[in-house]
Amino acid sequence: MPTTLAIPVEPLEVPRCEPYGWMLGKPVSTDSDTPSFVSSASDFWREHLFDTGAPGETEILWVTYRNRDEKFSSLEMHRLTQQAIVPLTAPVVHIVATSSEDGEPDLDSLRAFAIPVGRGLCMRRNIWHATRVTESDATCLMLTRPSTTYDLVVHLKTGAPACESVIRNIETQVLDLGR
Repeated sequence: MPTTLAIPVEPLEVPRCEPYGWMLGKPVSTDSDTPSFVSSASDFWREHLFDTGAPGETEILWVTYRNRDEKFSSLEMHRLTQQAIVPLTAPVVHIVATSSEDGEPDLDSLRAFAIPVGRGLCMRRNIWHATRVTESDATCLMLTRPSTTYDLVVHLKTGAPACESVIRNIETQVLDLGR
């Protein structure tokens, strides 16, 4: 029987996220060509240009995560769109993995990031993922593609094959939550 090593939960930082996507919630930068505005009343800046793929519609979802299990044995992936997750009410632990050459989860690339309230992660297409909570239920804002949501809902409710998403069972993995 193979031994599974616990996956440490890492802080969400720009270089750690790079293979999987982009960290959201970085401080404003006024020394680049990125549009930004800073004043005593408010600041705003472009964080990321979200790519849903053709036809280009973006959907805002409200998602509530409740799963506190340190073990996970499946990962989900979206073929056509980036997907962003931003915790609004409680932090989450977001598990990610790249795809191997055959499109399956590359378990050697598994990472887990602690995403605090007000920060986020925008995943690239074809990034495998799962989400857990440690403190309490967490409501998150999610950006995705409307057809991807519909495809996943139909799959989860009826068992019909999904076209835009894939859910794969994997060997059970364990998060090291430092408890």
